[in-house]
Amino acid sequence: MTREQLAGAARAALGGRRRLEAVERIAGGSKKGVYRLVMDDATTAIAYLWDDAENYWPAAEGDDDLTDPFSPGLGLDLFEAAHARLDALGVRVPGIRLVDRDGAHCPADLAIVEDLPGESLEELLARDRRAAAPVMARLAESLEAMRGHRAPAYGKVAVVDGGGTSRGTSCEGVVLDSALRDLAEAASRDPRIAGARDRLEERLLGLAAAVRPRAEYAVVHGELGPDHVLVDADQNPVAIDIEGLMYFDVEWEHVFLRIRLHDAYQPLRVAGLDEDRLALYMLAQRLSLTAGPLRLLDGDFPDRTFMAGIAEYNLKQALELVHA
Repeated sequence: MTREQLAGAARAALGGRRRLEAVERIAGGSKKGVYRLVMDDATTAIAYLWDDAENYWPAAEGDDDLTDPFSPGLGLDLFEAAHARLDALGVRVPGIRLVDRDGAHCPADLAIVEDLPGESLEELLARDRRAAAPVMARLAESLEAMRGHRAPAYGKVAVVDGGGTSRGTSCEGVVLDSALRDLAEAASRDPRIAGARDRLEERLLGLAAAVRPRAEYAVVHGELGPDHVLVDADQNPVAIDIEGLMYFDVEWEHVFLRIRLHDAYQPLRVAGLDEDRLALYMLAQRLSLTAGPLRLLDGDFPDRTFMAGIAEYNLKQALELVHA
């Protein structure tokens, strides 16, 4: 996408008399391009660009299979469906200023959304845990609204709300299949996982066998780390990177929150979660957070030390779960 194309899109989104002054790439995106647009009157907005050139992940079979709840969350359709669902639930998301799926401004899917230039929740927690308390309380309210909205089928919100059906027969079955694939990938890349592969597989199968059937599913973000929550001027949490939104077991969300927040998770703790699902999903996510970063490092992802650190930490955590 050229600067001229972005300038035209920015004018359409923010008003024709403004001129695009600067384009700043925002670090952190691995599946789409994220750019801050700065206009000549200091008005700003964020551009999301879904294009193969902006995706650091090596292509894999099944990437475009939306019936797989864990296939990459790519594209404007998933974003708009997720945005509509969260907005209807009262969960704060960046306001949409423009969408372009027809190539009016550029050849790739494009959305221009509200800019929230303050801190992320991750930065706020690191700076001042006490100041983050009201944001965490409001995030707990958002999670409760998401948990309270039930669907009779699991899968990506865009698929389920569109009347589609996801692959597999249960959330725990989908997680087990994904975890076994992640285990095989991680074992092919690291001898420590390879040496423990049989024990890890046996543990996964045992944990999955203990899970009891369930027929209702909640709304989950899927990757709701504190870096995917911005804080607006009124101290409200704002969910971003929402394309992976799905109907799924709420335990999946809470395992990810526990992993990412550590002791800061306490304000988000809820009663009534299924301990068997929590145990299976913890091991599955440790394997995912090992295999995924190792796979990403096969490509040209720029912050390689950071990504290698994620893989190493979660690899050790996965091994601890079978050595305990």
